[in-house]
Amino acid sequence: MMNILLINGPNLNLLGTREPEIYGNKTLSDIEKDLTKVAKEKSINLECFQSNHEGEIVDKIQESVKSIQGILINAGAFTHTSISIRDALIGSKIPFVELHISNIFSREDFRKESFLTDKAIGIISGFGISSYSLALEGIIGYLSSKINAS
Repeated sequence: MMNILLINGPNLNLLGTREPEIYGNKTLSDIEKDLTKVAKEKSINLECFQSNHEGEIVDKIQESVKSIQGILINAGAFTHTSISIRDALIGSKIPFVELHISNIFSREDFRKESFLTDKAIGIISGFGISSYSLALEGIIGYLSSKINAS
């Protein structure tokens, strides 16, 4: 069975109440339940993790090296600031998809810069909560093609 890790960064635990005009009304728990259901239907094990602390995210990535085949990451504000998360992702050699609920390229200038994009296998940005399911489809397709090519 394929194991995928979903990582959500700082303030994503506030989804459902935080700026609903940008992020929608669904909670992180709602998103995780919906995505886990979709993953299960595809015989994928999805592990969900959220932290407001950079080091905890780095630790989670490092701990996943032997058990996780792909990562979906919405690093939140750490997208624009965290070299340590970037280095953990690179060091893990686990393929990852960067995802964002909002279109980071149409927001404030500082949000247009990502420390992750150039190392991600892909980026999904601006499709609201659907960004999560699109990212899941993307990583499954990518990993499946690698398995089939072996």
